[in-house]
Amino acid sequence: MKVETGIPMDNWHETGPAAAAAEAWGFDGVLSFEIANDPFIPLAFAAVATERIQLGTSIAVCFPRSPMIIATSAWDLHLQSKGRFTLGLGTQVKGHNVRRFSVPWSPPQPRLREYVQSLRAIWRCWETGEKLDFQGEHYTFTLMTPDFSPPKSGLGPIPISIAAVGPALLRLAGEVCDGVRLHVFATRKYVEEMAL
Repeated sequence: MKVETGIPMDNWHETGPAAAAAEAWGFDGVLSFEIANDPFIPLAFAAVATERIQLGTSIAVCFPRSPMIIATSAWDLHLQSKGRFTLGLGTQVKGHNVRRFSVPWSPPQPRLREYVQSLRAIWRCWETGEKLDFQGEHYTFTLMTPDFSPPKSGLGPIPISIAAVGPALLRLAGEVCDGVRLHVFATRKYVEEMAL
């Protein structure tokens, strides 16, 4: 079993020291949460303050952001942490997408599948120089010039986890992701009956 803890999200002066303390105390990972703060910036402070502890978003809301934007943030954290970053993505509910983020809504499972696939295509382009040619129903990425490609990482692929509550996203996590993030309200019964 791995044990993770959260890091301070609203005071970046505390984030690095808190992550270093979690590492010293033997935690396996530290997580950032997208509630009222950006989930990526605090992890940058944690990355430079630690050496071995895993870093992850739990979760970053994906649909309001282009996969290219998320790909860049995740790649930067992957490089700066020397391969210790895991990207956790979530869809958020329709009301938040439409009314809070002002983005169109569509069934989340097919869109999230494409989102994950497009991230992997973008990262593969950056790592191998392979031509970027991802064309889906929701996302299309066909332009990547050398000026806009970050340095190769040589660190292996970035693991992706997704938040899942219902069976469709649980299946998707098993099909195309490296892990799943269950809701904080998930009970043992839920895990046994729905997730296993």
